[in-house]
Amino acid sequence: MRTAYSVETVRGAERELMARLPEGALMQRAAAGLAASCADLLGRVYGARVALLVGSGDNGGDALYAGARLARRGAGVTAVLLAPDRTHRGGLAALRAAGGRAVPAAGEGGNGERAIRRAALVIDGIVGIGGRGGLRPPAERLADAARESRAAIVAVDLPSGVDADTGQVAAAAVHADATVTFGTYKPGLLIDPAAERTGALRLIDIGLAPLLPAMPDVEALQHADVAERLPMPAAESDKYRRGVVGVVAGSARYPGAAVLAVSGALRGGAGAVRYVGPAADAVIARFPETLVHAGPPAKAGRVQAWVVGPGLGDGAEARQSLDDVVASDVPVLVDADGLRLLDRERIRTRRAATVLTPHAGEAAALLGVPRDEVEAARLTSVRRLAAEYGATALLKGSTTLIADAAGGPVRVNPTGTGWLATAGSGDVLSGLAGAFLASGLEAWDAASVAAYVHGLAGRLAAGRDGGPIGASDVAATLATAWRDIAPMA
Repeated sequence: MRTAYSVETVRGAERELMARLPEGALMQRAAAGLAASCADLLGRVYGARVALLVGSGDNGGDALYAGARLARRGAGVTAVLLAPDRTHRGGLAALRAAGGRAVPAAGEGGNGERAIRRAALVIDGIVGIGGRGGLRPPAERLADAARESRAAIVAVDLPSGVDADTGQVAAAAVHADATVTFGTYKPGLLIDPAAERTGALRLIDIGLAPLLPAMPDVEALQHADVAERLPMPAAESDKYRRGVVGVVAGSARYPGAAVLAVSGALRGGAGAVRYVGPAADAVIARFPETLVHAGPPAKAGRVQAWVVGPGLGDGAEARQSLDDVVASDVPVLVDADGLRLLDRERIRTRRAATVLTPHAGEAAALLGVPRDEVEAARLTSVRRLAAEYGATALLKGSTTLIADAAGGPVRVNPTGTGWLATAGSGDVLSGLAGAFLASGLEAWDAASVAAYVHGLAGRLAAGRDGGPIGASDVAATLATAWRDIAPMA
């Protein structure tokens, strides 16, 4: 599992570690890892041209010391200094002693952009994890020059200009091809829009791990974590022990939403799927194994979890169905139209778990804020949703986030593809998560595992080179994704 910690937590651990080490040792550890990563990227170091974009802080010092190591191996290294009077002195001296040179970024004698254009590799050491608010104009010009060049761009700790704690990009920021981060991941490296700018991500161990708290701020499941949580049938399993999920979805106008939600539930390992609603004919035609009922949900039979909302509409029947489901004593997942009909206090007072699965627009409506506010501050928004509704909140998007009402770590889903932004994809995800709820997974795990499997299915359906897919393609690939994560004997 990847874990990420806030800037404050990282700074505290760094101070504690530096107090135990000789002066400068921690920076040398970081620089060694950075230089090794850059050498791997270059392939041939001797004769390669490297440009360092150097700010005034320790981030610039890391870049300078790494540049010195590359220079000693025969690279032609030029440091472009944004603040010549405040450049890290030790790092600059080390670079010059190794045969590197330094030029001012601007002003008389400044030829930083020329050094960037000639480089095979640009190391971004402009701003560290404490930076806020985007790049200033001189740094922005250098970042643009690097982006326009043929050079590979490696960010030191994180791309300069992004917010390390939230993933927000308030203004101009570096767009890296790779990011070498130290000690632990930072939340912004895993969360869009900042995550889009990190490129390939590499973590360098500098000895912080024993000094970090057990509970991170953000975490991301990996294959092994998901495999441990996938509900596998045992020899004595029957359809009821595996879990029965109820699906309340679809309408005369949107029967496909019911079909897609049921498809996700069936391929999520549910022992049985009980469909309630007006799209029974469409559901049975596609999935004859489905149990159907005209409704209301309260009279449809026993289930271990409910999924309500996809394609439901907003009429009186839809409202009554939602009320029935919310009044039940089993876990409930609410999506799509169901989110527009929610009563916040009824959700907060439920004893059983509730999962809300909005996209940014639906989340904005639930929170009473503009959509662009949610998109710009996804981490803050998903935490607020979970806290205000007393529910597990799954905020869909380019990086899907899952927050628990208890206030623990926010989970970031690392799988997925832009091709999943297609009609009905969320309906499949809802059914899949509902099946995991019915199997007995806790709400936070059910939502996180569903997002992971769904995202992987999207990637597999799109293929190695990527290509258009539909929601039905995603549903059909869920079993393949499952086997990829946890091959069955």
